[in-house]
Amino acid sequence: MNLFMRFGILFFLLCVPAHAGQGAAFPLGSGDVLEISVWGDESLARKVLVRPDGKISFPLVGDMQAAGVGVDELRAGLETRIGEYIHGAPVTVMLIESRSPKVSVVGKVQKPGVFPMDGPMYVLQALAMAGGMTPYASTGSVRVIRTDAQGGQRYLPFDYDNIAGGKSLEQNVLLEPGDIVIVP
Repeated sequence: MNLFMRFGILFFLLCVPAHAGQGAAFPLGSGDVLEISVWGDESLARKVLVRPDGKISFPLVGDMQAAGVGVDELRAGLETRIGEYIHGAPVTVMLIESRSPKVSVVGKVQKPGVFPMDGPMYVLQALAMAGGMTPYASTGSVRVIRTDAQGGQRYLPFDYDNIAGGKSLEQNVLLEPGDIVIVP
């Protein structure tokens, strides 16, 4: 199997769970649309938007932090707070639409994946979110794939060795939503 095919399979495996929107492995972000319902109470069923401040508003709960936590963790928190008013009522939280900006880090890093951008993010920050590079990474050959508005893609070089030595700091570019950092 050639390197391109392996990269394609790895990228597919990393992205599919992120779009499924379930579980704590994928943190919610601002702009995400959730559907929340409390079993047995139709008045407590609605779509909510994760606001830019990372919070949601819901009846009986008020404001609650949603950005940075997974769907399961948010559900548990809502059940606890709603449970003060409606004892034992199960809460359902579904990610309907993921709109929060994200970057992907793939290749020879400790934790490859899709990461939310909760603010400006540079290449070094994305690599840190991925747990850093493995000992087998080609640290001088890291690349960022960026897609423009017309669908064209281009590579941006990133030489970790130079940056760690205080050189070529301009390579630590500000990432844009959808960028893919590849660590060969």
